[in-house]
Amino acid sequence: MKQCGAEFFGTFWLVLGGCGSAVLAAAFPGVGIGLLGVSLAFGLTVLTMAYAIGHISGCHLNPAVSIGLWAGGRFPANKLLPYIAAQVMGAIAAGGVLYLIATGKAGFDVSAGFASNGYGEHSPGGYSLLAALVTEVVMTMMFLVIIMGATDKRAPQGFAPLPIGLGLTLIHLVSIPVTNTSVNPARSTGVALFVGDWAVSQLWLFWVAPIVGAILGALIYRFIGENSTES
Repeated sequence: MKQCGAEFFGTFWLVLGGCGSAVLAAAFPGVGIGLLGVSLAFGLTVLTMAYAIGHISGCHLNPAVSIGLWAGGRFPANKLLPYIAAQVMGAIAAGGVLYLIATGKAGFDVSAGFASNGYGEHSPGGYSLLAALVTEVVMTMMFLVIIMGATDKRAPQGFAPLPIGLGLTLIHLVSIPVTNTSVNPARSTGVALFVGDWAVSQLWLFWVAPIVGAILGALIYRFIGENSTES
């Protein structure tokens, strides 16, 4: 229960901090933080939570990460469903808080996107379904390689949150124009439910692609990193 509670609040912070920066601060007149600021915000949520709850739950904050770590032999199967449920509930709770804040401004229109992920006409840059699929698979794949490498017992101890947080920042810098960056089914679900309509109808991609990418990344790291000897 404590581990699931940590995952709930950690994912809550990720969605509130990351999506909140996109909804409330990205285009604020005169001082908007833009793509760079939103990318950094997502990275900072993971960095801060990794230090805050990493020793409690491992700080997955992401169903794809939990599944990838299971595929990589780092996480037991019997914890997958409780972790995923906690992550999704935390994301939805954060989406609700963000919705209450955002609707406090006159003229706010949730149908404009609310930081939801999309493809085709709902991609920030108008990218196709195939482009979105490839982007989400590859970015999540690399994220798992980073996570597994940074948390390997042979890696420098105590520094894992830094490359993981910076890795997520880089992923957002590359892929926000394509899909608004998911690599996290819980993050996508937490805001899509408040948009409904197109955001929910396209949500399947942001479950399937990150999970496939996470499994690929875990298997790649097992191949290149597990049981290898130091030179």
